Amino acid sequence: MTDLCIYASRPAGFIWRYIKMRPFMHALIVFSVLGAVTCSVTTQYALKGLVDVLGAGPHSPRIWWAVGFLCGLLTLDNIFWRVACISAGFTFVKVTGDVRKDLFQHLTGHAPSFFVDSAAGTLASRITATSNAVFTLENMAMWNVMPQCAAAVGAIVFVATVSLPMALMLATVSTVMIYFLFKIAAAGKPLHQDFAAKAANVDGEIVDVVGNMPLVKSFGQLPYEFRRFGNTVSKEMNARQRSVLYLERVRVIHAVVTVAIAIGLLVWVTKLWQAGLASTGQVVLVSSLGITVLSATRDLAVNLVEATQHVARFAEALSALLKPHQLQDHPQAKELQPRSASVAFEGIKFAYPKGRQVFDDFNLRIEAGQWIGLIGESGGGKSTLFSLLQRFYDPDGGVVRIGDQDIKLVTQESLREQITVVPQDISMFHRTLLENIRYGRPDATDEEVWEAADAANCRSFIEEMPEGFDTMVGSRGVKLSAASASASRSPARF
Repeated sequence: MTDLCIYASRPAGFIWRYIKMRPFMHALIVFSVLGAVTCSVTTQYALKGLVDVLGAGPHSPRIWWAVGFLCGLLTLDNIFWRVACISAGFTFVKVTGDVRKDLFQHLTGHAPSFFVDSAAGTLASRITATSNAVFTLENMAMWNVMPQCAAAVGAIVFVATVSLPMALMLATVSTVMIYFLFKIAAAGKPLHQDFAAKAANVDGEIVDVVGNMPLVKSFGQLPYEFRRFGNTVSKEMNARQRSVLYLERVRVIHAVVTVAIAIGLLVWVTKLWQAGLASTGQVVLVSSLGITVLSATRDLAVNLVEATQHVARFAEALSALLKPHQLQDHPQAKELQPRSASVAFEGIKFAYPKGRQVFDDFNLRIEAGQWIGLIGESGGGKSTLFSLLQRFYDPDGGVVRIGDQDIKLVTQESLREQITVVPQDISMFHRTLLENIRYGRPDATDEEVWEAADAANCRSFIEEMPEGFDTMVGSRGVKLSAASASASRSPARF
């Protein structure tokens, strides 16, 4: 998979990555939308022709040709829209799935220190927000931006058949207005990013409190958490209000300009008709197309402004998620050889980021088959030593070896597959007991799982549960007693 970090400051490139993954379907959607808009704009020209034919009298031989042409355009218009909508219904949804899977895979590649500094709920919220932003922006581009652009261009072309100066005026005013509105909208990007960051904090706060609800209630701190959450939501609402009101100011400016131009256009075409320079059908055509152009620029301006807001949130989420991985496999990394081997820490120097020095020229050798225990005061480096062995961190100096292999030169996956851990804290997924126990070896049979449970002396309490292995243990094993939760993690090691 391409390193997603290259898209951390390139939201457009990130979306284009997923468009290229399904080029045919995206091309079909674009073709169908443009076809529908072409039919829609041409319908107004066909209506002008029908009005002119009807003006020639009820016996004109071209009446039914004009009616048939108009009906054909209406039919094609609807067919194109249905093809576009059905295709988008499949394509855009699949893109959101691809985005979430890729972001999840990238996120899980980070070292544990990354998750220490980031709230789980905030990270999860940003993955969902990024996926939703891609879905929203694709939909806006196909249904709210591209049709308006195409309709405006097509309408101006047809207006030129009546009056070239009028068409040039419409084109100039529309282009200038959209440019300045977009520039004004883009200037509000910091407000939109501030709102996005505060919205992610709200989600993170909810997950943090819900995940620690037993602790909150045991200390009787619900009132405190209510106040804390209320403050977080207030900050998010204030940021959202500033973002929304800024967008509304842009829309007010556009509305005033649009009304003025629409009135001027109607007066202009009416004077042409009075001077005999335009037919009744052309008056109808220019009036409807002029309104189409102005409506398109209005909708386009509104949608571009909203798109700016979505892009700002999208960019904020990408910059937060697509951080480079701190620990990566060496380009020539090999798999750790699964054999009995010694473990050696040679001249280890290590300090946590922005923390105190833990090791300075530390040396330790553990022979194959040797049983040892590490004792010492809290903060003495016992857990840190094991984290270095698992390569959750790289030492600032020295080498960690298993056998004759430097662990920096083996793949992280193969290294951790050969290490069994029974942590001091209880870590369980909100899944069944069977899934949690089988986590160490997903392909283990039910019989092998029972053997592991027997080896860990867990059979008795598992059999006493109403649903046995199918019991849902809750997040971090909250549905089990502390002893049962701790014991149920042991079979996974076997």
